[in-house]
Amino acid sequence: MSSATTANYQSLLLQGGTILFHEGNKVKILENCDLLTEGNKISKIGLSLTAPPGSRILDCRNQIVSPGFIDTHRHLWQSQLKGRHGDETFLQYMTSGNQQSFNYTAKDIFWGQLVGCLESLDAGVTTVVDHAHMTYSMEHANEGLRAMASSGLRGFFCYSPIERLKNWTSTFEHHKDTLPEWWSTHLKKLAKDQPFGNGRVHLGLGFDSYYLPKQTVVDLWEKCRSLGVRLITTHYLAHYMPGVYPYICGLDFRLMKKDIIKMIADYGLLKNDLIISHATGLAKDDAQLVVESGAYISSTPDTELQMGLGDVVCFREDIKSNASIGIDCHSNNSADVITQIRLGMQHARGQANQTAMDNGGYAKIDIKLEEAFNLGTVQGARAVNMEDQIGSLAEGKLADIVVFDAISPSMICAAQQNPLAAILLHSSVRDVRMVIVDGIIRKECGELCKLELLDGPNGVLSEKMSWDKVAKELLSSRSVINERGIGQGQDVGKEALVHLYS
Repeated sequence: MSSATTANYQSLLLQGGTILFHEGNKVKILENCDLLTEGNKISKIGLSLTAPPGSRILDCRNQIVSPGFIDTHRHLWQSQLKGRHGDETFLQYMTSGNQQSFNYTAKDIFWGQLVGCLESLDAGVTTVVDHAHMTYSMEHANEGLRAMASSGLRGFFCYSPIERLKNWTSTFEHHKDTLPEWWSTHLKKLAKDQPFGNGRVHLGLGFDSYYLPKQTVVDLWEKCRSLGVRLITTHYLAHYMPGVYPYICGLDFRLMKKDIIKMIADYGLLKNDLIISHATGLAKDDAQLVVESGAYISSTPDTELQMGLGDVVCFREDIKSNASIGIDCHSNNSADVITQIRLGMQHARGQANQTAMDNGGYAKIDIKLEEAFNLGTVQGARAVNMEDQIGSLAEGKLADIVVFDAISPSMICAAQQNPLAAILLHSSVRDVRMVIVDGIIRKECGELCKLELLDGPNGVLSEKMSWDKVAKELLSSRSVINERGIGQGQDVGKEALVHLYS
């Protein structure tokens, strides 16, 4: 990390950059342009702007100024698990990854969540929807929220009821209650206390427990909405996996061939505050229900293609108007939204080209760079119902901004020819020179700024911390988590999962 702190400058003047300016879905390139932030908002975009007294002036010549990117599906707590899943499919990940929250204390959750947030910021991701499926206790949730609030990231902490393990040694035993009394009580308190982190972090609901009685599900969702929970997210897959389990819907294998999308619609719950993660294998009539409701889907190409979750759908003609992009598990792949966009775009282009050639035609490019760029910006903002505040650079919107180096070895010439091509086809995390969230610089000169850790989700400054110390804490946590996993048979976990969900 750099020695710069995350001081809340009253105003920032970004001078002379190439600004990516949205007019609806169209991206207009504004060259040699200035952008002024005051407080946490963009106040002016134009030529030769004058900075108010006390402003910090930032030279953005030879740089591209972009909206911050939006990740609409993530499990932020999993940082200590990185490197485990490179050769794993979904069922293997469920035991080596998903179920590992059993081995996390609340303190471990804090460090995992914090580094997950920092990896996002480092990559130019300024907003994350966190499906927080690690809620073993109120303390686990509180520490996850404290980490998000301390990191400087904007996001939604989607508090999730989960099936908690009671024992995992040579046996594998679950608690019987998916919705313990403390969970509901804590949900109500968090909803009352939100937002966190000076207004950046809001409460959401993460939900996959559709085996619960209809009225329980309806009451929970309606309660959350009445409490001011602004976003609900759920996993959905519809994909046949021979020899393992015949059908997956909402990651709840017990439902077998029931249609979760129609179930949510029939329950009266399918609304525009819902993000459906993956949505692989989505039937056309289900896609129509999703689009008509105003709900969004979140594609996560890396995990979907690797883990056997089905094909990436974000560029499918009947879905793409309501599509966004996510990371899923940064324990498996990078937290760089641009990498996910690139992978999804080129995969979809390849499929379209193969279809054309199989039919005796010629390859052509129907999926354009602008459409792909919008998945991670304006469409991500629409998915979280914040299009009026984030996802594009405009006067009056929140100052969530990413600045790319346009003359780095990878970006040079591409940036001068087509800035969208430079970002989507040539950039890497090293080209992200500066990240601003809510008007505060969180990354500068290619390095993350020092952290100001809070003493609670809505607490006060308790400690300033450099990356070196964060890294040391994370590695120590990883070692302890690995020690706790000794004797916990992976095969036992897989067998128990198949038995539980069949």
